Amino acid sequence: MNVFVIGVGLIGGSMVLDIQREYTDAVVYGIDANENHLDEAKKIGVIHHKSTFKDLEKANIVIISIPVDVTIEILPKVLDIVSDTCLVLDVGSTKEQICEAIKDHPKRRNFLATHPIAGTEFSGPTAAHQGLFQQKTNIICEVEKTAFKLQEIALEIFSKLGMRIRYMDAKSHDKHIAYVSHLSHISSFMLGKTVIEKEKNERDVFDMAGSGFASTVRLAKSSPAMWTPIFKQNKNNVIETLEEYITNLQEFKELMQKDDFTEIYNKMESTNHIKQILNGIK
Repeated sequence: MNVFVIGVGLIGGSMVLDIQREYTDAVVYGIDANENHLDEAKKIGVIHHKSTFKDLEKANIVIISIPVDVTIEILPKVLDIVSDTCLVLDVGSTKEQICEAIKDHPKRRNFLATHPIAGTEFSGPTAAHQGLFQQKTNIICEVEKTAFKLQEIALEIFSKLGMRIRYMDAKSHDKHIAYVSHLSHISSFMLGKTVIEKEKNERDVFDMAGSGFASTVRLAKSSPAMWTPIFKQNKNNVIETLEEYITNLQEFKELMQKDDFTEIYNKMESTNHIKQILNGIK
């Protein structure tokens, strides 16, 4: 089984590591704009061979794991090259524009739009590791537009990797993911920015930072090259979530100004319900 991964970073690299574990006949080829990433990925066993787009004609599976704006550009080209029996999937955090870009492609049936809800704040080949997708949700969009036999291949792989599957249309995916993923990254980036700016005048700010700060700002270490295109593609949904978030922050500020700590307590207590929600989806 010839598996090509375009983008040998955290998600793509982790996926092919798990595929190698589950499929002993898998031969993994890497394609990446960064030659150093390819060398590193081969050295640590994420891929077996460095490759180029011209070799995609021999692919059985192609995993596209690159920034979503680049995916829109190269996905049609990938579909142009692959055979009629090849499964092509992407793992990007936006779906509507990607699905729209290839809706009329002659090989649309070869493509499966997926979004594994997994990852860390780290990037590059060394961030890849086995088991990343265990018990993680994988959202599949527009499944009915993918050839049934290729759906079966993908679902078998996802099952072996330990993923839970949820189906959703691309528009709904982008709207919901703006709340549970994109907004949290923006919040983390802006919290980090606020504290960095404060640190210019107060050198001991970071000395006092505890685990709460570290966990909240963790996502600020994520790659801007990956996240800027995500925010651009999902602009309208992200703006909507930001407006709601800013309204809540402004309301909290006003309660502070009014010394209404009873209402602040009530709002925090009602929000504690999120513990039950999150425990239910683990």
